[in-house]
Amino acid sequence: MTTKQTARRLTYYTDPGHGWLAVDRADLDALDIAHKITRYSHEKGTRVYLEEDLDAMTYLEAARAAGWRVTTRTNNEARNDSKIRSFAHYQPRITPAALINAAQRIGKLHLIHVSN
Repeated sequence: MTTKQTARRLTYYTDPGHGWLAVDRADLDALDIAHKITRYSHEKGTRVYLEEDLDAMTYLEAARAAGWRVTTRTNNEARNDSKIRSFAHYQPRITPAALINAAQRIGKLHLIHVSN
């Protein structure tokens, strides 16, 4: 039996002063790194734009450790500031996946079976 490897094709956006790796917010929960992403990253809708200095590397290292195959392409804004700079700063969301991951990290997750 073969298992399907998770693959992501991501865009790395740059402007004259900075760069961001665009990822799906759900990937942050799947990789259990939502709590590690800084406010230097930005978000819009379901996309998170991970700043290049720390957050993009956090994502790439976690994806590699999980066995994901990640490829990137670059979108360069050579002369102007990227519109990403105007997006909201990243804030982690409390989702069921994030709660389960957090509970497992601190060893406080106890699943119980309730029957009628």
